[in-house]
Amino acid sequence: MTDGRQVAGLPTGLRERKKRRTRDALLRAALDLFTTQGYEETTVDEIVDAVEVSQRTFFRYFAGKEAVVFAVQDMVESRFILELRQRPATETPFEAMRRAVLCAWNSIGEAIEALVPVELHMRTYQMIESTPSLLAAHMRRSVAMEEQIAGLIAERESLDLARDPRPRVAVAAFCGVMRVTGQLWGRSCDGSMDSLRTLTETYLDQLGPALAGDWRGRPAGTAHLN
Repeated sequence: MTDGRQVAGLPTGLRERKKRRTRDALLRAALDLFTTQGYEETTVDEIVDAVEVSQRTFFRYFAGKEAVVFAVQDMVESRFILELRQRPATETPFEAMRRAVLCAWNSIGEAIEALVPVELHMRTYQMIESTPSLLAAHMRRSVAMEEQIAGLIAERESLDLARDPRPRVAVAAFCGVMRVTGQLWGRSCDGSMDSLRTLTETYLDQLGPALAGDWRGRPAGTAHLN
């Protein structure tokens, strides 16, 4: 295997495929080691030894162990952002976000399965949830992602994000549902991409009724205070 340098005489397409195979092999080996023996317990040396490349090669593709853990999530989020940017302006903010995530899932499932086994992807999610340092990183990333989405929604609606709270409120609710569905999927017995998509769709469909509906059929305008 190469260490990421250009190899003389190799066509560009072949060279890029070799780079992709090396990166994918490092990703799969790292995630397998992380989920088998623990994130903190796994060293970069063990990862590169499993793929038979150098540390230099590893750092050509990943900034560090944390970057490997969230590599698949980065791909998923990038696909969602791309879909959201392409949603028609006639859609409401919630409609645009819902359709963007479901459209992204039409292709992202195959992309994930081509990169890592679905079972390994689920184990990685469970590992993130149970590893304090990774859970903290996940929350930091989620906050940054929510801010990016809120900015896109504000732009779509021609709103000033600094003055109008609605984009952040809407995105917080949407992303809250996404976190819940991810957690439920991680605990379920069905680790397929189809089950995650179905769960996501079901919960997103309940977002509007949960926020706007009166669950107990109380008369309109009636206050119930303790």
